[in-house]
Amino acid sequence: MLSQTQNISVSESTDKLRADILALTAQYGRLVHGAKKVFTPGVTPIPVAGRVIDDAELSMLVESSLDGWLTAGPYATRFEREFAQKLGFRHCLLVNSGSSANLAAFMALTSPTLGERQIKPGDEVITCGLGFPTTVNPIIQAGAVPVFIDATLPTYNLDVSQLEAALSPKTKAVMLAHTLGNPFDAVTIRAFCDKHQLWLIEDCCDAVGAGFQDKKSSQAINSDAPEASAEESVSLYKKVGHFGDLATVSFYPAHHMTMGEGGAVLTNSPKLKKLVECMRDWGRDCWWGPGCDDTCGKRYGWQLGGLPDGYDHKYIYSHVGYNLKVTDMQAAVGLAQLEKLDAFIAARKANFEALKRGLSDLQDVLVLPEATPGSEPSWFGFPITLKPGAKLSRNALVQALNARQIHTRLLFAGNLTRQPAYQGVNYRVVGELTNADTVMNNTFWIGVYPGLTPEMLDYVIQCLHELLR
Repeated sequence: MLSQTQNISVSESTDKLRADILALTAQYGRLVHGAKKVFTPGVTPIPVAGRVIDDAELSMLVESSLDGWLTAGPYATRFEREFAQKLGFRHCLLVNSGSSANLAAFMALTSPTLGERQIKPGDEVITCGLGFPTTVNPIIQAGAVPVFIDATLPTYNLDVSQLEAALSPKTKAVMLAHTLGNPFDAVTIRAFCDKHQLWLIEDCCDAVGAGFQDKKSSQAINSDAPEASAEESVSLYKKVGHFGDLATVSFYPAHHMTMGEGGAVLTNSPKLKKLVECMRDWGRDCWWGPGCDDTCGKRYGWQLGGLPDGYDHKYIYSHVGYNLKVTDMQAAVGLAQLEKLDAFIAARKANFEALKRGLSDLQDVLVLPEATPGSEPSWFGFPITLKPGAKLSRNALVQALNARQIHTRLLFAGNLTRQPAYQGVNYRVVGELTNADTVMNNTFWIGVYPGLTPEMLDYVIQCLHELLR
């Protein structure tokens, strides 16, 4: 056995070794990830997105790994608390991707505990015909029916004028994404959901930090000034996610902040929080965190289903769930990124404005993006739609840009109903998906992420002028 003196010596030695490891990690991070890279036009790639990290992320990653807690643990718990506080939510539940966040959020609404509001197979969910598959896939996977509405241009968001036409006695929810960080008309959609007692899931994976004018909150705050009219009262931007019953975000490297893979579900409802947690954690009924044994004091005091009285609550499953948890190392990276989130969002907005100014004289051949009226976007990308008079097709233009090392992406799946995955799937379409088809054929987007420099943006603007003039 080691003596007390020897134990102290070992402890001091490991503490020093840990400090040395972290110091070297920080030094490496500054050298490799913190150094400014030289940009050579036409040679240096200009990505649409990517991780922006330095020694802070590497240090947090290594420090968490030294603790040896490889699954969700103290860093995950801390991230959930701090991210919820940052965005103003009561609850944040970490999952392993934004797609899993959508799955866990939607499946929570299929719980029988919700009574008449439970989403069952055959029920309908209104969504946009233009978008990313994993906003729609959970609807189909649960046996519900997506009801597709067209988007508007140049906002690329749902056409809210079609909401009432999409409604049926089977409608139970609305599930939508804020496209490329441009908020949809959240006030109108929230009012529609309230009117018809529908759930609203906000897919905020592209839109962390975006907001929408909430005149009700504004007028309530200004109610102590009766001389001010409603028009004169200052409108507030309520952050996206707060209009929905549930909101989802992604921490994939392309998004506003990253932890590699990862996502989260946000809610202010304790009941929905418990259901999402249940879906994330195998369908387990108990809510104890990792390493906890009897938080509620009733571990052996339950009788549920056909189980014997006193069956261990840690092994009682009240829903058919999944395992969608993250690792503690991912959460540690997320904590470092969270410190930079405001700066990342500001850089995205500045890059977007630089592109819009630089391309404004090409509007005879390009449709440039516009913010949804009443919104404050947190841009994920810069969408561009070619007009019929453009000298190049969309495909020819993106290939020419790619040849110049300017990377591009299409606006996700385009018209979702044209995708092979949805052939034979039960869905309903309201009106025509004309704009979704236009986007599918004529739209692409370029990056605005914080890793882009003014020189890169100038080169993008220059090349678009050369190619289109």
